[in-house]
Amino acid sequence: MTIAFAPSYLLPLPPGHRFPMLKYELLPEQLLYEGTATASDFFVPTPPPLADVLLTHEADYVHRLLHGQLTRQEERASGFPWSPALAEREMVLLGGTIGCAQRVLAGAGVALNIAGGTHHAFASRPEGFCLLNDQAVAANWLLTHEPARVRQILIIDLDVHQGNGTAAIFRHEPRVFTFSMHGARNFPGRKEISDLDLPLPDNTGDDAYLALLADTLPRLLDEQVRPDFVFYLSGVDVLATDKLGHLALTRAGCRRRDELVLSALHRRGLPTVVCMGGGYSEKISDIVEAHANTYRVAADLWG
Repeated sequence: MTIAFAPSYLLPLPPGHRFPMLKYELLPEQLLYEGTATASDFFVPTPPPLADVLLTHEADYVHRLLHGQLTRQEERASGFPWSPALAEREMVLLGGTIGCAQRVLAGAGVALNIAGGTHHAFASRPEGFCLLNDQAVAANWLLTHEPARVRQILIIDLDVHQGNGTAAIFRHEPRVFTFSMHGARNFPGRKEISDLDLPLPDNTGDDAYLALLADTLPRLLDEQVRPDFVFYLSGVDVLATDKLGHLALTRAGCRRRDELVLSALHRRGLPTVVCMGGGYSEKISDIVEAHANTYRVAADLWG
C-alpha cells in the first residue's frame, strides 16, 4: 500500500469556511498513530508537467487558474477563494493521483491519495470545491503514456454527489467507463450523463445501498467493462451524519461498501487507485474515522 500526501493539501481558508480542510491533517496522523500505515508508505507528490494537465483541461482555463485570473463567477463556483496556495494545491493534488497510478503499475497493488476525487471539475471550469479533475487527468495520463498496459479504465464514483465533471470529460471516450452511484436529488442540480448512473432516493440506508452495489459491480468488472485499471472515489458523504449528503449509511455500512469494492478489485488483481472525495459531517471525527476505514480495508487486503 502506498499513500500520496503533501503539506500543501492543507489549504489555509477563511474562518468559518464550511470545507473541512482539517481532515487532511488528521487522517495521515491517525493512520500513523494506529499503525495502519508507516512513514515509508507515504510519498510526497509534485505537480505534473503542464502538458499532462492539458490532456484533460483547456489551456486558457488552466492559465487563468494558475495566475489568479478566474472570474468572480468561477471563484464562487469553486467554493474556494483564489490564492497562490490554492493553485499550488490543485497541481500537487494532480501529481498525487498520477503518482499513485504510476506506483500501482510499478507493482504497488493499491495506492491511495489522502485528497483527490475532484470529480466536479470540468475541462474548462471549476465547481463544488473542485478546480482540476485529478482522476480524469490521471486516466488520460495512463491512456497517453501507458497505452500498451492500460486499454480500459473504470471509474467507480461512490461519492454522494454525481461525478458530473468526470462524466462530461469522458462523454466521448470509450476507453474510460464512468460509473456514479449518488443521491438523486443532491448537488449538482443539473446532472451529466455517466456511462452508468444509479441515482438513489434520500435516506437510502445500508441494506438497500449495499445490495444495489453488490448486484452492479461484478457485472461491470466481468461483463460490461472488463477494465484493466480502476479508479475508486470513496467519498464518505454517504453517511447519515453528513450535512450535505441526505443518504443514511452508518459508518459500519460505509466500511462494508469499501470492503465490497476493494475486495472485488483485489480478487481480480486489478491495479487500483483510491481517492477520498467528500465528507461533511458535523463532527470531524466522523469524517476522519470513515476515511480511515478505507485505508484499514486496503491494508487488510493488500497487506
